[in-house]
Amino acid sequence: MPDKKESGCGCASIPFSVILLFLGGCYWWFIHLGNFNKMVNYVTSFLPISQQASTPIIKEAPSTYEPIAKPEQTQVIPTNIPTTKPQVTPTSTPRTLPRVPLPQTAWDKKVIRGIYLSRYQVTNNADEQTIRERVRYYRAQGINTIIHGVWGNGCTMYNSEVMQQILGFKSCPNQFQDKWLDWMIDEAHKQGMQVHAYFEKGIKLDKNSPIFDMAVSKKWLVSGVDRTYAGIEHYVLDVEVPEVANLFKKISVEFVQKYPTIDAVQWDDYLGYHAELPGKVDRTASLTKFVQQMIGDMKKANPKVSFDICHHNPYWAKRYFAADWLSWKVDRVFIQAYNDANFKQELDYAENYAGVAITDYQLNRLKELVDNNKIKSILVFPFSGKPEETAVKVKGFVK
Repeated sequence: MPDKKESGCGCASIPFSVILLFLGGCYWWFIHLGNFNKMVNYVTSFLPISQQASTPIIKEAPSTYEPIAKPEQTQVIPTNIPTTKPQVTPTSTPRTLPRVPLPQTAWDKKVIRGIYLSRYQVTNNADEQTIRERVRYYRAQGINTIIHGVWGNGCTMYNSEVMQQILGFKSCPNQFQDKWLDWMIDEAHKQGMQVHAYFEKGIKLDKNSPIFDMAVSKKWLVSGVDRTYAGIEHYVLDVEVPEVANLFKKISVEFVQKYPTIDAVQWDDYLGYHAELPGKVDRTASLTKFVQQMIGDMKKANPKVSFDICHHNPYWAKRYFAADWLSWKVDRVFIQAYNDANFKQELDYAENYAGVAITDYQLNRLKELVDNNKIKSILVFPFSGKPEETAVKVKGFVK
């Protein structure tokens, strides 16, 4: 009788090692090519619904291409994801969104938000830390420019070789550390601020000046007493005297060479001859010639430094102070509006120039100035002698 044909597929005759190899390949294919879930879904589709619900589904691992968002960040989902995923090393950092700048206030938009510091602010032998902290303090109050006294009453507030050669002493009789201005400029620039050198009192002296007796003996002064401001008596150096003109020109050149990164020098209305001086001499032409020469020499020594003035409006300056500054070829003009009675008229002038200067007794005018987009810069002079308090008040007014 012929043998009975066996039923089945004959799998028993396949070597066991081949079966294992086949199963391992299937497992690799399902897991690594993301088909395991498809297979499970396919198989379970033939099962009753009750059994489908209990069948586990394995989630695929997230792509390492997308950055992990920090709590304070918005997750960035990239488009056009490449088919080949880049390898992310442990040192890779998440992608961050660009910082959106806060909108500027009307005060922040002013080109110069300046405060005057008298040359006596460097007294008491202020050290480097004190100077740098002082700069940061004003920056915190919203000030971006410090206008600091470096000259006044006939002498420098820094060690000057020109002073030593011409006058016999190197600076004003005051305590200051030699590098005080270097520290101030350096810290200001780190804070995104500027420092302007303020030539206080300009060509005027009082009897307490260390060069007063010398000026009298050498006949460096014009006749009479300048009483521009009530209660203050000044004596005015005559720039027509060659020695006087030479002193200022040499001081200007020395300063911008000694401090090459200073942003500007500024003179004020003390660069002028009051019309009420005895003799009624018109010194307009001689003052113009002197200032033009001084600016020219300074620019040759350091063309990067701005030469600024803070003066009366052009009519009053020329009519009452022989200061025809429209002819001086200065870089910037700030209009003094210290006389509150004429504030509106001064403001009309200030709108056409670099800005306006007010005192700490006029801070009630600050909002009006800040809101006026024609006023490009605002300077504040602390007549009270308390610049730190003035800066805090300014911040309060502009908030």
